[in-house]
Amino acid sequence: MPRIFSGIQPSGELHIGNWLGAVQNWVNLQQSYESLSCVVDLHAITGKYDHETLAQRTRDMAIGLLAAGIDPDRAILFVQSHVPEHAELQWLLNTVTPIGELERMTQFKDKSQRFESVPAGLLNYPVLMAADILLYRADLVPVGDDQVQHLELTREIARKWNTEFGGGTHFFPEPQPILTEAKRITGLDGQAKMSKSLGNTIGLLDTPEEIWQKLRPAKTDPARVTRHDPGNPEVCNIYHLHKYFSPPETVELVARNCRGARWGCLDCKRVLADNMIATLAPIRERALRLQGDTERVEEILADGAATARRMAAETMREVRSRMGLLPSSGKRPVEA
Repeated sequence: MPRIFSGIQPSGELHIGNWLGAVQNWVNLQQSYESLSCVVDLHAITGKYDHETLAQRTRDMAIGLLAAGIDPDRAILFVQSHVPEHAELQWLLNTVTPIGELERMTQFKDKSQRFESVPAGLLNYPVLMAADILLYRADLVPVGDDQVQHLELTREIARKWNTEFGGGTHFFPEPQPILTEAKRITGLDGQAKMSKSLGNTIGLLDTPEEIWQKLRPAKTDPARVTRHDPGNPEVCNIYHLHKYFSPPETVELVARNCRGARWGCLDCKRVLADNMIATLAPIRERALRLQGDTERVEEILADGAATARRMAAETMREVRSRMGLLPSSGKRPVEA
């Protein structure tokens, strides 16, 4: 059975952009593939971050994934830092990764401009991503458009390592991307990609009132200055959200009423809010139950990490051997 690796940073609670753009796809894929779902907390510390809330945000993200449908009986759910082999393999892969390739990464160019002194972790972010995937010798990786370049580098790193240490074999597969239909979910500002840091999201676990309060001021078609101005639904972000949360007949009705100025934008948003609330209600209910049973969440993560470590240990034994490292005797060092 083909193997899939999926990773998400611990930003706290999931928002609908995460869910539509990634997690829904993971839930579907776990039915047909051997799936690993990982909260990548080591990636989250490559820039400035709040270390006091990192652990809670990691736990919250795990709860969100479980509530959204990640099934620990079908998928291996774990936290990246609970499997130290991720960091070890990253270091070993650094030896075959050209600096020039890292410096040309679009995300590095963009994010490095925010730092007066650029941390090495930001430059090496794609190598850690490669280690995440190659550690489990994954065949497929669900990614958004913004991660396709990093996955291309992962394949290049796999080729370089295989050429130098593979002994004529393709020990590391060259993982291929799986792109979702909802590749880029625009935020409520109608401009940037939905992102918690930009404050343009709706949380997957938001209450009905919170959902409505966030949708009310959301940007719509700029041509609709008044209720009587006809609009173009194709340029309206609210209309595109209807496609994910409303039935097809409602989506058609929204388009007609927008073009014919039969609805005001608030009418359109109210219908979207009702359908969004109904869609997300079961997820919120599951999350509330999990939040009241953190021991169960910790148990799931521990079991997932134990399984992941067994897989990682097998890979690393072979990697160390092929790279010529001296095997450990397993004996404790003599104390002075």
